[in-house]
Amino acid sequence: MAQTQETLRKPVNSRQSRAPVTGTALAVRKQRSFLADLYSTAVGKKYAMAISGIAMMGFVLFHMLGNLKMYLGAAELDQYAEFLKKLLYPLAPKGAVLWILRGGLLAMLALHLHAAWSLTVLNHQARPVKYQSARDYEVANFASRTMRYSGMIVASFLIWHLLDLTFGVVNSVGTEGEFVTGEVYANVVRSLDRWPVAAFYILANLLLGIHLRHGAWSIFQSLGWNNPRFNSWRWAFATAFALVVVVGNISFPIAVLAGIVKV
Repeated sequence: MAQTQETLRKPVNSRQSRAPVTGTALAVRKQRSFLADLYSTAVGKKYAMAISGIAMMGFVLFHMLGNLKMYLGAAELDQYAEFLKKLLYPLAPKGAVLWILRGGLLAMLALHLHAAWSLTVLNHQARPVKYQSARDYEVANFASRTMRYSGMIVASFLIWHLLDLTFGVVNSVGTEGEFVTGEVYANVVRSLDRWPVAAFYILANLLLGIHLRHGAWSIFQSLGWNNPRFNSWRWAFATAFALVVVVGNISFPIAVLAGIVKV
């Protein structure tokens, strides 16, 4: 009886009561790479969004600058398109590098969308109850509240853009001509000469501008470069970058509809 009471008074060691770690659990833990562990955290997802965002920002800027050759005539734009197909040729097959770049762009887009969705899920799990006052909600501006919607529309436009001017699946719908792979200038003019397509192009680029402005600002914060002393510079950079891209892209359908650029 005394031995039983002594046993009851003896503190229980939590480590001894815990079940031993199995070899399978240790193996799974060891199999995860550093990048996978980092991406599983909110910080890692923010880094992924920032890096993929920078890559896509570079693409949209240089894509717009290259398309400005449309104002120099059909020969200039077609030659530019041919130059892109011959990147690293003959070291790489003709068009291979261009398709690798396109694949990388789509991979960055997929990573960006997945990181954004995952962060939204984490935020909802961390705060299942909505803000209780309108003042708290108003802290977030219009751009930040609509990032997911503008992003989805821009992603839809990218898919349409590929089907229209890369694969030619929808390029000749409602037009008199036919899609010809080498005739980039004619394909662009034929596509943007359709009012619904031009309107969608303009709308998507306006939303892209909103997305870019907020995204360019947020990139610095995601990477930890958010010193308040540089806030004015960050806003200036984000606004200027978005404005340059949007004005350049919107000028294309306007020029085609106005007859400034024509076949």
